[in-house]
Amino acid sequence: MRRIHLPKLLALAALAACGGAPAPATAPAPAPQAAPATGVLQADVRAQLEALAADSMEGRATGSAGGMRAAVYLARRLEALGVQPAGDMAYFQIVPVVQANGRLRLLPSLDSLAELPVQQRRETFNVIGMIPGSDPALRHEAVVIAAHYDHIGMGRAVEGDSIYNGADDDGSGTVAVLEVARALARGPAPKRTVILFFATGEEVGMLGTRWYLRHPVVPLDSTVAGLMIEMIGRPDPLAGGAGRAWLTGYERSSVGQILAAAGVPIVPDPRPDQDFFNRSDNTPFAQLGVPAHALSSFGLHGDYHELGDEVERIDWDHMTRVVQAAVDAARALADGPRPVWAPGGRPSHR
Repeated sequence: MRRIHLPKLLALAALAACGGAPAPATAPAPAPQAAPATGVLQADVRAQLEALAADSMEGRATGSAGGMRAAVYLARRLEALGVQPAGDMAYFQIVPVVQANGRLRLLPSLDSLAELPVQQRRETFNVIGMIPGSDPALRHEAVVIAAHYDHIGMGRAVEGDSIYNGADDDGSGTVAVLEVARALARGPAPKRTVILFFATGEEVGMLGTRWYLRHPVVPLDSTVAGLMIEMIGRPDPLAGGAGRAWLTGYERSSVGQILAAAGVPIVPDPRPDQDFFNRSDNTPFAQLGVPAHALSSFGLHGDYHELGDEVERIDWDHMTRVVQAAVDAARALADGPRPVWAPGGRPSHR
């Protein structure tokens, strides 16, 4: 690691690993811990989303200072919950990217990052925690519960606002994964190992997920399911309204049936023409054989990738109920039958 010379990253890793270290001055303090019960509380959901979508996070663009502050926030929340770190350095998994021709590109290795001019390197990373499985026959298997924590950063000011806060996309899903971590860490240990995966770079080509799949915490042939939580902050009338969500690619595997049997309030994706199954971080997992889907309630609201994606427009009752559904879904996948692809359901690798 000394060859790469990422002083900010090293400092952030040390910060996240040290419970007594102060948060960066411009980042919100971690949200207070919830009560010991495993039920989801609206106050916790709101506090965490307000922190992640705060102006101080500057829209959480991949490789930006605001994105780094968000990653530190997530790492410190995982530590406070007692979740085991599973990155290269504490909770951080370095994702080597380069700025070239105005866009970010994933590099083949960490060594290739060291060979670049300093001005072309970008410091970005996934945040990963792990809750070990408790069942002797199943603990070698893993379920990945994920959300991308990046958004699109800052742009030209409109009426004094230049920050794309990304409260729904995907601050809402990120909070859901934090709540899954809390519930599983404080409740009965899951039978399978659960990986809590906060991906960087979804908005610029799923860079963090692509890197994770090259360097998984648990080998992919032992990764039995993936659930990516994406945009659950507002109700979708086509899913049944408040408290209900939909699952991309419902018919492609037995994941939807497993969740429905567990009482999780989901329906099949009501807009298959939008091809959402192939538009989120579940896609690279699925292409490599892992039954992976996205859980969402995105109803095509007009604030997608706009300045209006603010916490003031979140439906807190709806979001809290869907976060609880995500917790229940994670438990069903961790403790229930191993998902299988339906005939012809697995997508081909592109």
